Parts: sequence; C-alpha cells; structure tokens
Amino acid sequence: MAATHPETTRRDFLYIATGAFGAIGAAAAVWPLIHQMNPDKSVLALTSTEVDLTPITEGQIVTIKWRGKPVFVSHRSKKEIEEAKAVKLSDLPDPQADDARVKKGKDQWLVVIGVCTHLGCVPIGHQGDYTGWFCPCHGSHYDTSGRIRKGPAPTNLEVPPYEFVSDTSIRIG
Repeated sequence: MAATHPETTRRDFLYIATGAFGAIGAAAAVWPLIHQMNPDKSVLALTSTEVDLTPITEGQIVTIKWRGKPVFVSHRSKKEIEEAKAVKLSDLPDPQADDARVKKGKDQWLVVIGVCTHLGCVPIGHQGDYTGWFCPCHGSHYDTSGRIRKGPAPTNLEVPPYEFVSDTSIRIG
C-alpha cells in the first residue's frame, strides 16, 4: 500500500483565498468603528494654549479654558508672595513650598487648574480664610499659592505643565 501525500488542490486555494478575503472584509468593516473613538480635532487643538500676560494687572486672577478645565492665572502681589513663602510646610495638609509651584524668577505668576481636589467644584478667587481660593461646595480654603489650608480637599490645586515662551506669554500644555 502506497503512502498518500496530501496535495494542494484547487479547493485548498479557494479556502485560503476565501478566508483571507473575509479577514480583509472584517477589518474594513471594523476600522470605522475603531476610528470613531479617536479624539475630535477640536480637542486635540486644546492640548496646548498660549496666554498673553500683559493685560493681567497685579492682584488679578484670570480664568482660561484648557482641555475643558478652568485654569487660573494669578498675577500675585508682593504681599501675596511673601505670605505664601512665610507658611511653614508643617502647617500644610499637603506640604509643598511656594517655590515648587511657580517658575524660578517668575514668582508673581501662579498657574493652577481651577478644580477643587475634593469633588471637582470650581473655587472662587480672592476668597476664604487665606485670601486665595474658596470652594463654596464643601468649604475648602486654599492660600495664595493654591495650597489646601482648611477643609475636605485632600491635595493642593494642581499646577499644569506650562512654560514661559517670552516675558509676557506662557504656553500651557
């Protein structure tokens, strides 16, 4: 009895071709479903934003929108800076030096995300026991450096990634 060797037949070719055609068709049908989950171009445009600092007067806080969140840009007075630097780190629930929250040589500019770290409310500027920000939802008090001082918020207001592109302009993101 002779051993039989499987031979490639026309039927085998048709099975392989049909499977490959089906796989390509399935990928073509699934691609639009996957592609629609990508972020919209308008969201991608918000990955960074530039802010002109020239119209912001000393003592003023300006709110801008970045990635759908409010960002506070505060032009701090010398008094506010001195008060922030005078705070003992041991007195803070989330210890962080004022120098770590601002860019070196640009102490007058504080940039923080304006979302309370307790439950996501938007705090009000120049309010509260420390004249920084006050969250009216649950009573968190932040100082002029955006650090939590009193209330249920667990951490300081977040400092977003930013850089000075000139003496009068910053890029957030």
